[in-house]
Amino acid sequence: MKPLFLIGYMGCGKSSVGRKLSRRLGWRFADTDALVEEAEGASVADIFHYEGEERFREVERQVLERLIAAAEPVVVSTGGGLPLWHDNMERMNGSGVTVYLQRSAAGIARRLTPYGRRKRPRLRGLSDEELVPFMERDMALRAPFYERAQLTLACDALSDEAALDAVVARLRADGLVR
Repeated sequence: MKPLFLIGYMGCGKSSVGRKLSRRLGWRFADTDALVEEAEGASVADIFHYEGEERFREVERQVLERLIAAAEPVVVSTGGGLPLWHDNMERMNGSGVTVYLQRSAAGIARRLTPYGRRKRPRLRGLSDEELVPFMERDMALRAPFYERAQLTLACDALSDEAALDAVVARLRADGLVR
């Protein structure tokens, strides 16, 4: 079985849907941000702050390569920026199945808790009024990468449970899982 990579903007539900999806499929779950933190012994925010985004992206790529090399059934929640760095999107598409969990900036803003905002380095310090416009601009830059996914699921009108059901239905319809 090939890895299943969930991609999309931060806060779109990759981790929450991914955990449930892995349980439903009986596959292992991996979160690239958590694996980077484990490898570096520091939070994503601290890595960004003290070592810079470039270092974070290098370690993130190493994590991705290990997940691909394991060649096991795994649901992977990727960091929001992982598909943008070098050829990561091509690597994921070539070695597994990519699913874009697409949500609007306003939809994501509604999902984010104050803790969720603080733990994301790029959203720290933004006021409520700045949050959605910042995300809209950022998402527009990322969209060409996310749109290379093999499957796209519009999630704004869906709960995490409904998104999970829709992902499983699409994967089964396309013969990608049983």
